[in-house]
Amino acid sequence: MSAPDPVAVLGVGMHPWGKWGRNFVEYGKVAAREALADAGVDWTDVDFVAGADTMRNGYPGYVSGATFAQALGWTGSRVASCYAACASGATALEAARTRILAGLSDVALVVGADTTPKGFLAPNAGDRPTDPDWLRFRLFGATNPTYFALYARRRMDLWGATDEDFARVKVKNARNGLANPNARYRKEVTVEEVLGSPMVASPLRLLEICATSDGAAAVVLASEAAARRIGSDGVTVRAISTVTPTYPNVVPDLPDLAADSAVAVPAPDTTFKASIAQACYEEAGIGPDELSLAEVYDLSTAMELDWYEDIGLCGAGEAEKLLRDGATEIGGRIPVNASGGLACFGEAVPAQALAQVCEVVWQLRGQAGDRQVDGARTGITANQGLFGHGSSVLLAR
Repeated sequence: MSAPDPVAVLGVGMHPWGKWGRNFVEYGKVAAREALADAGVDWTDVDFVAGADTMRNGYPGYVSGATFAQALGWTGSRVASCYAACASGATALEAARTRILAGLSDVALVVGADTTPKGFLAPNAGDRPTDPDWLRFRLFGATNPTYFALYARRRMDLWGATDEDFARVKVKNARNGLANPNARYRKEVTVEEVLGSPMVASPLRLLEICATSDGAAAVVLASEAAARRIGSDGVTVRAISTVTPTYPNVVPDLPDLAADSAVAVPAPDTTFKASIAQACYEEAGIGPDELSLAEVYDLSTAMELDWYEDIGLCGAGEAEKLLRDGATEIGGRIPVNASGGLACFGEAVPAQALAQVCEVVWQLRGQAGDRQVDGARTGITANQGLFGHGSSVLLAR
């Protein structure tokens, strides 16, 4: 398959993340208007709206494309609503990009917003016995913190990761988030403070697991012709991956621990998470050695280390060394989560994948302020949604 034509990113925008207690549509409108202003286009210039769905917010959340189109003012634009859990934003972005590449749209707006409950995210109502993620909630009792902890314990058993390694990820991301005006948590922490926070699911502590947040993000995409007419800074989407697992590497892909809990069964040669970014590299013809930065899905500090290997920044078992050497710091060889990541934002599920894209765009433009990665030219995002939804976006200028 030949690489598709690049699609221009004309604008990006966000609503700051926190616990605001308002309707998710309000956040989405703010992010959308910021993205339109950033793009230099009027709302009436948009001919397609893709909304990332949020199931917790009732019927308007199920039909978010139409919800945001109505909130911004009916103009007759085409709409789509996309649900893929934490990958919803990338799925909506892919819907917009595909329509542009098909010649059916010139300017598209993609919006994701959420209002979340307190505590960890529980599974949606109803029985879904064919959904592996529902099964791990109901049959294993593996709520998200437990799920994250199993991965963390596996890293310790397989590769010798330590509590201090996990804490260093939080320290790095918290430092990055200090310079991000959209982040919810903007406070530097030490390794000792992280290790002193309450234990949630051993070995992960409170400061090593992301919170739930309200927030929104939006992106304006355009065809090459529209970008030339309107004006573009040269940032383009080079690839989007929304892959599903390949048997036998299926979700939930729980760590396969031996009967002796001190001994872990070696990881398979490839995993579902590794296939997510790989699909992007293959589509764009760009490899991980050409990246300037990465934004990855750090639901826990240990999970960020897994992503280093899954997106090809290092080999299996080498993530801790990459971290300890400072390679993933701003100023290092390959900065990861320069935005502060979910450690500083928390989860606003349908907005997460779009927020990652916003950060990479700001970095590629040189607009990231004190968290700027020098000379950034290429960046990738990566996350994963329930029921086998992959999400990765590769951008370049």
